[in-house]
Amino acid sequence: MREYHDAWWGRPCRDEGHLFEMLTLEGAQAGLSWATILHKRENYRRAFDGWDIERIAAYDAGRIEELLREPGIVRNRLKVASVVTNARAVLKLGSLADFIWNYVDGEPIVNAPESMADLPATTPLSDRISKDMKKLGFSFIGSTVIYSFLQSVGVVNDHMAWCDFRPKA
Repeated sequence: MREYHDAWWGRPCRDEGHLFEMLTLEGAQAGLSWATILHKRENYRRAFDGWDIERIAAYDAGRIEELLREPGIVRNRLKVASVVTNARAVLKLGSLADFIWNYVDGEPIVNAPESMADLPATTPLSDRISKDMKKLGFSFIGSTVIYSFLQSVGVVNDHMAWCDFRPKA
């Protein structure tokens, strides 16, 4: 967890594959601990063809059934099927990076939380993005999942005000 925080979490990202990975992992985490998902991260990468969005979008029902037997990932049918649904939605969208970063005019929202108690589970922005994504065909992307996603890819800078790894605004 520490390495993930220090090296990845909260860093502004515009890489399509990484954005898709984080959207997927945040959805997989719903109802579970982040440590559980982080422990399975490499398994997810292998199971989902290195986050190749075009390949994932081409998965059929048979491939979903194979994934549901994969012991290294969370084998929840709705979560697994959402990865395929979301890959197809990303392809229609063109660019997940452009879509997400346009909500903040390309610049991270910089907060300065002093403690975990200062962090919301959702915001009006995550509500709006979640609603818009659902209209575009995405699934398993409620407002809480989206806010966690925004934090993880640096659209929202929620490193604690005192954190040594807080990105500079």
